[in-house]
Amino acid sequence: MMVLVTYDVSTLTRAGRRRLRRVAKTCLNYGQRVQMSVFECKVDAAKYEQLQQQLLDEIDAEEDSLRIYRILEPLEKNVLEFGKFTATDFEDTLII
Repeated sequence: MMVLVTYDVSTLTRAGRRRLRRVAKTCLNYGQRVQMSVFECKVDAAKYEQLQQQLLDEIDAEEDSLRIYRILEPLEKNVLEFGKFTATDFEDTLII
């Protein structure tokens, strides 16, 4: 499944800036950044639960916000892209 993770982490304190880095790093472990605080992640049900739990472990619910959206398949009908960013196609062959 494809999920969209969005977050707003308070960076007024050193701890907040650390949380911001850790949330972004967690998201990068599961997907790709599409905007500063927005990530697309292709995960199965088990990875989805892991991602959600890891993010909940990182944020401060009194200062931060986190939203996770499940994007319906087929992606071609439910995701429109405009502008210069080109997302990596997780279904295509990746050459590193």
